[in-house]
Amino acid sequence: MKRTNTFAVRPLSNEGEQLLRDLLDASAALWNETNYERLMRYNDEDGFEGEGVWDADTGQLEGRYKSVLGASTSQQVIRKNSEAWRGFFKTKKQYHDKSNTSVTEHPEPPGFRGNEDEGRQLKTVIRNTSYTIEWGDRSRLEILVGSELKNRHDHTGRLRLEIAGDPNWLDYEKQGRLDLWYDETDSTFRASQPVTVSDDARDTPLADEKAALDIGANNLVACTTTTGEQYLYEGRTLFQRFRDTTRHIAELQSKLEDGRYSSERIRQLYCKRTRRRDHAQEALCRDLLERLYEDGVDTVYIGGLTDVLDTHWSVETNAKTHNFWAFKKFTERLACTAEEYSISVTVRSEAWTSQECPQCGSTDRTTRHQETLSCPCGFEGHADLTASETFLERQLEQAVRPMARPVRFEWDDHDWSELPRSHRPKEQRTDSSTVHCDGNVASGDS
Repeated sequence: MKRTNTFAVRPLSNEGEQLLRDLLDASAALWNETNYERLMRYNDEDGFEGEGVWDADTGQLEGRYKSVLGASTSQQVIRKNSEAWRGFFKTKKQYHDKSNTSVTEHPEPPGFRGNEDEGRQLKTVIRNTSYTIEWGDRSRLEILVGSELKNRHDHTGRLRLEIAGDPNWLDYEKQGRLDLWYDETDSTFRASQPVTVSDDARDTPLADEKAALDIGANNLVACTTTTGEQYLYEGRTLFQRFRDTTRHIAELQSKLEDGRYSSERIRQLYCKRTRRRDHAQEALCRDLLERLYEDGVDTVYIGGLTDVLDTHWSVETNAKTHNFWAFKKFTERLACTAEEYSISVTVRSEAWTSQECPQCGSTDRTTRHQETLSCPCGFEGHADLTASETFLERQLEQAVRPMARPVRFEWDDHDWSELPRSHRPKEQRTDSSTVHCDGNVASGDS
C-alpha cells in the first residue's frame, strides 16, 4: 500500500543552503517556461494556431536546464507539469459533463510558480533513483545536483541535507519520486517521500462493528457506532479562522496594482490556510480511526454529498464543504488512514438523513435550529448526531442500540481534545497501528 513520509530538512552550511535555493529556483523556472509554452498553445496565442499543448518543445527546455538540475530532475519537472495539464483536462471534462456533479467550479489551467521579479516558489521533484535517504540517529538526505551548480558553488558529489525527525514509515519496499520545497510560512525546507509498504503492516479489526459519519463544517464529523458510542468533532473555530484568513486575502488583493493578482504575502496566507486545514484533517482521521479500531469497527460508512448539495445547496454550504473542509480530499485521507487498521470505508447516499425524525420517520415536519432537530411528535436531539445515527440504521436496515452520551472534541491547533461536557475525562491516546515508531516526523504543522 502507498504511504508518505513528510519531514523537514536542513542544509549543513550556508553554501549548501544557497546551492539548494538555486536548485529549487531553477526547477521553478523550468516549470514556468514549460507551462508558458503549453499555455500559449492552449490559448492559441503567439501564432501557435493548430498546435496543442503537447506540441511544446520540452526537449529543448530539458537540454537547457539539465546542466543545472541534472538530466533526471529536468525530466521529472517537465513530467510533473504534464501530469498537471492532464489533470486539468480531466477536471475540465468532468465540469462539462452534466451527469457529473463532483466539479462545481470552472477549472483553470496549471499556474506558474511565482515569477522572476517577485520571486519564484522554490520547489522541485527528484526521481526515485536520484536521491538516497539514510535513517538513524543522524538521518540524512542526499540529492543529485547538476554540474553547473556544483561548479558554481565549488561542490562535489551529491548535496547532503540533514533530516529533522523520524519517519512514519521506516520499513518500506520501494520509494517514489521526492518532492522538495521551501515552506515560506515557517522558513523551512521540507520534503515528501512516497513509499510502498507491505500489506502486513496493516492491523486486524478487533470485531465486526459498524460506524457511520455525517460530515459538515460547523461540526466536522458526527459519528455513530453499533457499539453505542457517538463522537462529535466541532469545527466552528476552524471555519471562522478559515473565513478570517480568506477575508484578509481579499483585502490584500483589492490593494494590488492593476494587472497584478497575487503577492508574496497572499501566497503565504493561502499556504498557511491550506496547511492549517490539512493538519486538522490528518489529526482528526488518526484520532477517530484509533477510537473506532478500539471499538472493534471494521466498516465505516460516509455520506456522499451529491444528493445533499442538490437539495440544500447554498453559497455558504458550498464554501464550507468544498473550499474549507475539502470533502473529497478528506474522504481520501480517511480511507488511506483506515487501510492501516484494515477498516473499509464506503461512500453511500445520506439524502434527507439530516431532516428525518428518528422517532416517527417524518422529513417534512421536522425543524432544524442551529444544532437541534425537533419534530411535532415530541422528538428533539442533536441534528448531526441524529443524522449519523439515522444514516447508520439505513445501512444496517435495523435499529442500533441505545446511544451513550456523545464524546465531543475541539481543535487546539495541535490535537483534538475532549471537551469537559463529554461523559468521560480526557485520555491519552495511543497509536494502535502495527507500524508504530518512537517519534513523529517534524512536519512543522501546529
